[in-house]
Amino acid sequence: MPKPRSTAPGDRPQPAPVGLLLPLLPLSLAPRTPCLAVRDWHGLSASQLAYLIRRYTDAGGVVLDLDAHPSATATTTYLGRVPARLVTGRHGPHVRLLPSEPGHRNHHTTRRPCTWVDLILATLPQGTQAHNANSAVTAMRTWRPLLRPGGFLLVGLTAPPPPPAEVSYRATVIAAARAAGLYYHQHIPAVLAPLPEHEPRTAPEHPGEADDGRRLLDGRHLPTFRDLLVFGTTATGEENARA
Repeated sequence: MPKPRSTAPGDRPQPAPVGLLLPLLPLSLAPRTPCLAVRDWHGLSASQLAYLIRRYTDAGGVVLDLDAHPSATATTTYLGRVPARLVTGRHGPHVRLLPSEPGHRNHHTTRRPCTWVDLILATLPQGTQAHNANSAVTAMRTWRPLLRPGGFLLVGLTAPPPPPAEVSYRATVIAAARAAGLYYHQHIPAVLAPLPEHEPRTAPEHPGEADDGRRLLDGRHLPTFRDLLVFGTTATGEENARA
């Protein structure tokens, strides 16, 4: 598991994330977020995203969000990390650190050049990219050199579940990461909506019953969680022992 090197009060080691559950708390008791107006990052709230960034980076670490999502930038800055962007030039892709926002001065942006990043946030498939192993491997091989030794790649899967009896896209991405030289670290199912005590979609549908939208959306079950996959550039001691 990643071990934060900083012991500052705001960066105490967090428990290993197994699942991200939305807290059923009144707003006054909910965890602090960078800004209540910050939009969700592909379904994840600012609090959930902040938890992940704190878990996989230290203070001053560089976080590269490949989708340039404003929520990732705001959360990264709020936590004292350095947001970055991927820029493609004549000599290929390189990382550019973003300047600090007013009121969030970050001295780390001027203290070192950015050769590697500590955490990459990405989604797959990218744009109109095909849902196959070749496309995923190509993306992973582009991202892999950007990570420092010990860095992490966090991928949110946005593809819909495959039909029964077909290979899941999650398995395809895991295989692609290994082919690109990354180590599979963790699967995190992030819950997107509070789950009811009883699932109404499993109740039998009676003849003549009106469709109230509880069961299907465009012929599919309503999504309740997002698959997140974490990969590392190096294996941890625990992972080496299991290998």
